[in-house]
Amino acid sequence: MTRYPDRIVCLTEETTETLYLLGQGDRIVGVSGYTMRPPEARQKPKVSAFINARFDKIEALKPDLVLAFSDLQADLSAELVRRGLAVVTFNQRSVAEILQMIRMLGGLVGCQPDAEALAARLETDLERMRAASAQFPRRLRVFFEEWDDPLISGIRWVEELVEIAGGAPIFPELADARLAKNRILDPAEVAKRDPEVIFASWCGKKVNKDRIRTRAGWDRVGAVRDDRIFEIKSTYILQPGPASLTEGVQQMHEILRKETAAL
Repeated sequence: MTRYPDRIVCLTEETTETLYLLGQGDRIVGVSGYTMRPPEARQKPKVSAFINARFDKIEALKPDLVLAFSDLQADLSAELVRRGLAVVTFNQRSVAEILQMIRMLGGLVGCQPDAEALAARLETDLERMRAASAQFPRRLRVFFEEWDDPLISGIRWVEELVEIAGGAPIFPELADARLAKNRILDPAEVAKRDPEVIFASWCGKKVNKDRIRTRAGWDRVGAVRDDRIFEIKSTYILQPGPASLTEGVQQMHEILRKETAAL
């Protein structure tokens, strides 16, 4: 047995991307079918979706560590444990918890200094963006739409990143709601709060802007009236890992910078 795991299965993308950024991609022997980052990871055997997995295929890979995420993969984790595999299930829901996950993962694979450096670099870049956003003439009211039916607002790390990017989330009271069912909204309430920008990311399916525009009463919403509806692909913002802290927040920052300057 090696000192640290060297045959790792990742059931979600963010641990895959983190391990590659730590120079440990060669340890990964299986990934989620939803994995997009980095592109070379897609060459690995695909062993799972999000809430289901090929247990026989995972066992055949003889992993010494399986990495999972959240309550949604609790049943997968339990079954893999029953089959005698070592499983670590992360549950990060905020920017701080994402950075902690990176540090913890580094410890698990024996790359703690590299993980500390990666987390520190990401944290520094976010602080630079926060400072740049503070120079905006004003903050536009932002609604982040995580799902369309039922209508669900953004999870905590997303709402935090909206703020870092220079926006003002219109449902700050829901930031601590860890479960999607606790962030279901009445479309009329969204319209009432009149977002000036709508970011939409429908978790694996393409955003239909016409569906947003034609909701009852939404023709009077500023973001709809002024054509400020923007899709942020889920792989960049709804994966609680490096992608959201880099590409995802950067996309939102650039949009908000341009839209604020155009006022």
